Amino acid sequence: MQLFNATPIKAKRSSDILNTHPCFSKEAHHKFGRIHLPVAPACNIQCKYCIRQYDCANESRPGITSRVMTPHEAMERVRAVIDRNEYISVIGPGEPLANDATFETLHAIHREFPELILCVSTNGLYLPERLEELMKAGVRSLTVTINAVTPGMAEKVYSWASFKGKRYAGREAASLIVNNQWRGLTNAIDAGLIVKVNTVFIPGVNDVEIPLIAWHAGERGADIMNIMPLIPQAEFEGRNWPSPEMIAKKRAECEKLIPQMTHCRQCRADACGVLGEDKDMELEVLHSRIGDEYGEMV
Repeated sequence: MQLFNATPIKAKRSSDILNTHPCFSKEAHHKFGRIHLPVAPACNIQCKYCIRQYDCANESRPGITSRVMTPHEAMERVRAVIDRNEYISVIGPGEPLANDATFETLHAIHREFPELILCVSTNGLYLPERLEELMKAGVRSLTVTINAVTPGMAEKVYSWASFKGKRYAGREAASLIVNNQWRGLTNAIDAGLIVKVNTVFIPGVNDVEIPLIAWHAGERGADIMNIMPLIPQAEFEGRNWPSPEMIAKKRAECEKLIPQMTHCRQCRADACGVLGEDKDMELEVLHSRIGDEYGEMV
């Protein structure tokens, strides 16, 4: 696997992120909240387990959102939630680095709230290209979803990839994805970012490579790994979920190679508040507006 030199920008690693980021610290996840801002509408990779849809009134599942926000709307929500909930410490737009709205939002938040932790979750395809931009926007922590080490395994997990205006499929797409993911991960770690690796456990598909992912990530210096259960949908509809016992066994196997996250709640893309106790972001904005309008009246 070809790996390239890290970005020349160097971040100062902060133990505060490891202690207060609810995804990096089990002790912090019930004390500190987060805001997910779904400002990026497009994705450049088709995972075989992913359905990109918005929810309806009777649906709520991990990764879903009611709608995509503009950068202006995202800032409005950050102001409302921060004003009313001072414990919110982590803000991260969703995927991906293929949308300029992500960077517009990050820059705006960092200018107005420089004390907040900016955290981005990415599939890693554009990470080598845009890592320097992320760091200039104030990002100091990062989550990269990596589901394979070898192109052969990646071909079983991903259908296609779109990169620099060209669409790739099959083994060509798989090779591009794994090369860029591991290159970007290495660059981000070398640049000083706090880094988490997310891996979707797909029984009968990538379970044999998960320890290899853990080893490669741990050797490069990633801070923590989150092994998440497959949600059987899209091309993997009909497959069995990995049981809690299977997840625990795989985490125990990988724990010797890299610290494991055990408190993940597989959040919505528009989640807000403490893990497991999400607030309705739109209701928070409404409360904030009512408060402002009442204050002006009196």
